[in-house]
Amino acid sequence: MSSALAADLKAAMPELRGRLLGNEPLAPLTWFRVGGPAQVLFTPADEDDLGYFLSLLPAEVPVLCIGVGSNLIVRDGGLPGVVIRLAPRGFGEARSDGEIVHAGAAALDKRVAESAAAAQLGGLEFYFGIPGTIGGALRMNAGANGRETKDVLIDATALDRAGRRHIIDSAGMQFSYRHSGADPSLIFTSARFRGTPASPDAIRAKMNEVQAHRELAQPVREKTGGSTFKNPPGHSAWKLIDAAGCRGLRIGGAQVSDMHCNFLINTGDATAADIETLGDTVRERVKAQSGIELQWEIKRIGVAAEAAG
Repeated sequence: MSSALAADLKAAMPELRGRLLGNEPLAPLTWFRVGGPAQVLFTPADEDDLGYFLSLLPAEVPVLCIGVGSNLIVRDGGLPGVVIRLAPRGFGEARSDGEIVHAGAAALDKRVAESAAAAQLGGLEFYFGIPGTIGGALRMNAGANGRETKDVLIDATALDRAGRRHIIDSAGMQFSYRHSGADPSLIFTSARFRGTPASPDAIRAKMNEVQAHRELAQPVREKTGGSTFKNPPGHSAWKLIDAAGCRGLRIGGAQVSDMHCNFLINTGDATAADIETLGDTVRERVKAQSGIELQWEIKRIGVAAEAAG
């Protein structure tokens, strides 16, 4: 991919304060540690800087926003256009005001749970076990332990492709299971959540329960992307995968986790193609065994290596 785009954008945006890099590797920014480069990677300084960038970005340039890369496969050919990555500095705040918790889109879900707990606010403990950021939680209605983002969100702030600011209430987010119907071109910058006063002991007990469940049941120390497939109505994805004989299945350097078979792991030298092919193989086997078609929960972005070449 041509790196000229980065230079052209820098020249057209003299007041830009964030970092703009050409042909920047994305693999180190994802939990799987795989994938090709971004044609342009932009890390805005703050919301105003992001708005300035978007207002001057040509409409034909594709844009994608990523967080900490925990629920993401970047394909080996990388991403054409601009990848925007919101950093903790500028987008990582997590603070409480009465019963309201304010969080930047780059704030880790876990940090938001801790901020609520420090203010003796319950209801957000489930975020303690989700390894992503609030931006990702808004985009996919992240949830765990019987609670979801839609249960606690008041509203979210986002910028559109022209850099204009929008505030979207919970109903406007059009949440469903692991999905938001909000305009996919919007880039979320912050959100407000409502907590419920609770005792510190009760909040800490719930957070400990969430953490214990993760460490006992999930391969948290592996290079993984979290839950791979959505649970079909009335079923557990991992049980369907196990019943189809896929526990421990390997393709190249990618493997279905022995600990929790709705997790795929990079054993060390996997490519993005290995991981995605393994996931599709699991889907085929589950469909053949049970008649149920698993839907990806992990986002797959970018182009295959041969397409990029």
